[in-house]
Amino acid sequence: MDDLFSDRAVRSQTLARADLERLHAMPRTLIDCDLEEADLSGLDLSHWKFQRCNLRRADISRANLEGTAWQSCRGAFANFMSCDLTDASFLATDLNNASFKRANLQSAKFAQCKLTGADLSEAKGLEIEFDETLLINAKLSGRSFRKATLNRIDFSQAELLKCDFRYTTFVECSLREANMDGSRFDGADLRGADLGGLRLVDASLFRGATISREQAGQLLSELGLNVR
Repeated sequence: MDDLFSDRAVRSQTLARADLERLHAMPRTLIDCDLEEADLSGLDLSHWKFQRCNLRRADISRANLEGTAWQSCRGAFANFMSCDLTDASFLATDLNNASFKRANLQSAKFAQCKLTGADLSEAKGLEIEFDETLLINAKLSGRSFRKATLNRIDFSQAELLKCDFRYTTFVECSLREANMDGSRFDGADLRGADLGGLRLVDASLFRGATISREQAGQLLSELGLNVR
């Protein structure tokens, strides 16, 4: 397999931990590679690039993934626990049910990704960016989105306990049936958010936020009040 590693790009290979250890001396680009269920825990893969790779159920916990780039990868149920993902970027990547618990996500970016059921609880980082991303049923308690503009983010049924949405602008987003207990929305612009499934106890969370007349009528209707 020596010829395989003569170039910085590795294409269309099934790789195991030992293969990546042989490559660790310099940043690499993996294209169409299969790393399903691979044990990559604790490896230094900083500044590597992954394109259309299969990382389903891979264990990447505690790895150094600073500055990595992930494009069109498949990483359902992958374990990123306690990883350093500072400045990492994920584009059009399937990360459904992946775990980022206690990971460092400072300045990480997720665009057009699927993070349904993902666990981001206790993740570190104040400047995590999400754009056009599914976060349905994801765990995001305690996260700050203050003053951010959220574009096409689906938080349906997500765990958003004690999140900070103050002065946040929602554009084509959904908060339908999300658990938002203890979250703050002072100054938020919610006119671009789906607020369906709101409970009476949740209504007070939006004190000081801006909603449309149509949303107000919908919320009153869902709370059992007749709007005429």
